[in-house]
Amino acid sequence: MNAVLEQIFQVGFLAAIIRIATPLAFATLGEMFSERAGVLNLGIEGIMLLSAMVGFTVAYFSGSLWLGALAAVLAGAAMGALHAVFTVALGLSQHVCGIGITLFCSGLAYFLYRLIFGQQSVPPAIKGFGTVPIPILSSIPVLGPAVFNQFTLVYIAILAIPVAAFVLYRTPWGLSVRMVGENPRAADSAGVSVIATRFQAVILGGALMGLAGAFLTMAQFNAFTFGVVSGRGWVAIALVVFGRWDPWRAAGAALLFAFVDALQLRMQAAGLGHIPYEAFLMLPFVLTIVAMALMSRNAVAPSALLKPFRREER
Repeated sequence: MNAVLEQIFQVGFLAAIIRIATPLAFATLGEMFSERAGVLNLGIEGIMLLSAMVGFTVAYFSGSLWLGALAAVLAGAAMGALHAVFTVALGLSQHVCGIGITLFCSGLAYFLYRLIFGQQSVPPAIKGFGTVPIPILSSIPVLGPAVFNQFTLVYIAILAIPVAAFVLYRTPWGLSVRMVGENPRAADSAGVSVIATRFQAVILGGALMGLAGAFLTMAQFNAFTFGVVSGRGWVAIALVVFGRWDPWRAAGAALLFAFVDALQLRMQAAGLGHIPYEAFLMLPFVLTIVAMALMSRNAVAPSALLKPFRREER
């Protein structure tokens, strides 16, 4: 246990928390925008996987990481648009459509990967994003190397949090999103297009989920494997509830999950007795279940969440 405590107070541990939290932050913000508009997107796991594969493939063949990231964002946005067609335009069950999107995206990702790369004994890899130290700030003791010597996508995730809060609470579009998520009838009476606003929110959410997938294959692992997402999409859905549909709280929830995930990795490395490594792997997910059980009692979801809007119905 002393070995674990020694690793916790190292700069590398803090940097690992930031890196692990980055894809969760992107995915959680994306799901938050979608749910704030009244649309639950259970397709997040599949969207992240397909976007990760598309981004990796484009980066592998083009040699451009940013082109790969753009492709991942577009793939996520496209799947978000598909989900919006089913749930917003057609008014179908958000639960069923979301699970269908996850299954479709997962199968499509596996199929395209095998079609493009075949079945190789050594999976293809790319040279991913490198760390970019910020002058002066990276020299701050402890905090500098951990926070200000990271991948560019990490900095984008950090900036995305206040930007998301500003957009949601300080812009007319953010007000429209909150209106259609709480009272779509009142929003429609005020001249807000409920269908268009929900489409925009779900597509934006899909794009952020795509960016989360891109980070996994182009910064964290630099390769695509079928288990690259490993349940992070489902965790992001729980983090939205844990963060009570607020960008700042959702980011804090992502950091908490990342802390436990980084901790279990350190505990595995410390080799605590004869405890199976699977016991450590399940710690972050146990935390998610406990947090959901505790927070969901008092969490107040957007009133129109899961409710389709049909203008002709009153």
